[in-house]
Amino acid sequence: MVDTDRVTGAARELAGKAQGTIGDLIGSKSDSVEGRFREAQGSAENLYDQAKDSVGHAADQTQAYAEHAYENSGHYLREGRRAVAHRVEESPLVALLIAGAVGYGLALLIHSRR
Repeated sequence: MVDTDRVTGAARELAGKAQGTIGDLIGSKSDSVEGRFREAQGSAENLYDQAKDSVGHAADQTQAYAEHAYENSGHYLREGRRAVAHRVEESPLVALLIAGAVGYGLALLIHSRR
């Protein structure tokens, strides 16, 4: 898909480069400066279009990752639940101490806000 900003930017850049070169050859400062300015405008349009494409691509990828996470969230939840249950079965005392520490920390947070 060709974007009009990219085409017009490339055309403006090429025309500006040609005008600047011709201005340099014939000794016309105004043509040279105007050509360099037009070339810079064309470069800026190209950079703008590239940035716009990059942002669009990143947004598409982010949406795809979010959809994937949403579709597989049940699977991830089940796997996480199994992993925690397995760890608790392996060492219930450590799990109890961790749960107690988390509860104590939450109690401190709740009571310190008063």
